[in-house]
Amino acid sequence: MSSAPASLKQLAARVDVRLDEFLAAERDRWASFDSELAHPIEEIRRLVLSGGKRLRPAFCHWGYVGAGGGDNDQIDIDAGAAFELMHAFALFHDDVMDDADSRRGQPTTHTVAAAEHAANDWAGESRRFGEGVAILVGDLAFVYADQLLEEAPLEASRIWNELRVELNIGQYLDILGGVSRTRDVVKSERICRYKSGKYTIERPLHLGAVLAAPEHADELLPHLSNYGLPLGDAFQMRDDVMGAFGDEAVTGKPVGGDLLEGKPTPLLARATRRADDAQRRVLELVGDPDLDADTVAKIQQVIIDTGGLDELEAHISALTEAAVTSLDTAPITQVAKTELTQLAEFVSQRTT
Repeated sequence: MSSAPASLKQLAARVDVRLDEFLAAERDRWASFDSELAHPIEEIRRLVLSGGKRLRPAFCHWGYVGAGGGDNDQIDIDAGAAFELMHAFALFHDDVMDDADSRRGQPTTHTVAAAEHAANDWAGESRRFGEGVAILVGDLAFVYADQLLEEAPLEASRIWNELRVELNIGQYLDILGGVSRTRDVVKSERICRYKSGKYTIERPLHLGAVLAAPEHADELLPHLSNYGLPLGDAFQMRDDVMGAFGDEAVTGKPVGGDLLEGKPTPLLARATRRADDAQRRVLELVGDPDLDADTVAKIQQVIIDTGGLDELEAHISALTEAAVTSLDTAPITQVAKTELTQLAEFVSQRTT
């Protein structure tokens, strides 16, 4: 299954409405004070309304409904919008750390700001100005995410804070693993889980469930983790496959982008573990920003020839199966189980 479940599109639409409403009001509020202050909020709007699958709001919603929440409650919608703003914060900062030129087929915020600086011949260094703007815009998105969860109960706030700590810890492990050329399977899977998997699936499920039924948290959360942790790992591993082999026209990212950046992925770790000396020398080229298309293709072929790709694909399938099987005993509503099964198939086999 590679197409999105119908419910995902419906949930995305209502989150988009909430985001547009919230950010437009903030833009107008600050622009009335100083017209230049519309720009940072417009940059948030440009990113969050330019696409995205809205997976985090969807998992939050089915955690909420699964725990007995209503299908169209405002706190659930606000939580979904908060997840998208928190994700935007991570993307703004991630693009600076990766020096990425594009995101979702559009120029990144730091490159737009740097170009504006250069075009106006402003004082200082264009690159530093662009990165500073992107960091501040990301921080603003982070604060706005919090504002949307002001009405959340204490139990939900604790989960929200923990997931944000985990996200930052994972991102630190990611950049450290890149510069230290980590090729260890255990370490790369830890990075995979903390930089993306947990905050994409497990924690949104937890937050949704606690928003609906905080009194049942002790019963619900372990079952949701039995589903969310393996599927979160599968989600990020699928992302790693796309990062190494994805078609730029489909993914919106450069072909072999993760290979250029030297990302410490479970895919690369598996290939390295299985490689002979000649293959290992090719894999050692990963992380060179000057790699040409022919060398990227050679690295890709080595990953295939070692069996690293096949091994990871089998692992993704096993993780997905474990997640879906865990739903059999989960104390959540049947509609949530059905939808979570469909989402598991989608996120583990997607191509974008």
